[in-house]
Amino acid sequence: MCDELTEIDNESFSNGGGALSRRDFSKLSAAAIMSLMFPTNALGQEVVEESDVMVNMRDGVSDCYYVRPSSGKHPAVLMWPDIKGLRPAFRAMGKRLAMQGYSVLVVNPFYRDAKAPVVGEGASFSDPETRKFLIAMARKLTQNASMADARAYIEFLDAQDNVDTNRKVGTLGYCMGGPLIMRTAGAVPNRVGAAASFHGGGLVSDADDSPHLLIPSSSAHVLHAIAENDDERGPDAKNVLAAAYKAAGVPAEIEVYEGTLHGWCPPDSQVYNKIQAEKAWSRLTALFKTALA
Repeated sequence: MCDELTEIDNESFSNGGGALSRRDFSKLSAAAIMSLMFPTNALGQEVVEESDVMVNMRDGVSDCYYVRPSSGKHPAVLMWPDIKGLRPAFRAMGKRLAMQGYSVLVVNPFYRDAKAPVVGEGASFSDPETRKFLIAMARKLTQNASMADARAYIEFLDAQDNVDTNRKVGTLGYCMGGPLIMRTAGAVPNRVGAAASFHGGGLVSDADDSPHLLIPSSSAHVLHAIAENDDERGPDAKNVLAAAYKAAGVPAEIEVYEGTLHGWCPPDSQVYNKIQAEKAWSRLTALFKTALA
């Protein structure tokens, strides 16, 4: 999960020359990220339409990015960004998924406080002021708040002409988005057919609102791609998840990705691991292909 210890690992990795610098990444547009980080053969042939949309929520209006194939109806997908929120990297990932045949809503989870992007180019979670700012907003995403948000986002998607409501909805989330995909599945169990988390933090805790306690409320097929250093800090979490999914009779793929640090999937991350990120993406598309059919 994102905290000071995670940042120590990440800074150490970056200082050792294992990643592009934040300055390098801050110069990349969404189009550049698509061309530099995503292999051409991983992209579909769909022409997409993209727009910035405003979604009416219980607690205000959420500014989001909506991207979908230019024709036809397709399964809806709700994408939750990591703690730095909606930004070019997540627009690029949303577009990539749309090019593979999905109608994708990439949301601003911090709409209660600020419009996206909520931090500037090159902002680092290792900066104390940035971290304090982001964590304060993230704490407002309580179970009740995030489940209400999930219902509103899926209601928006189901109202779009580009969405095939006869097919299940998929959801995916990164970092703090890990708990949010589990809460999305629990909030709209009749619609969500697949849920995937990547280096998700806080999936299992002793709290009464721990996300793993929602597992019996949803039949959505699940993927949890776990960072190696997250697993080292909480090795029991994957076992608790596996036992809960097994007890609920829910198909779940839970894997620790060797050699990865928390945050390895978004292409603007200082610990981006292209090989393992592509593996995780391939598992995501396999999940969606089967569970959203």
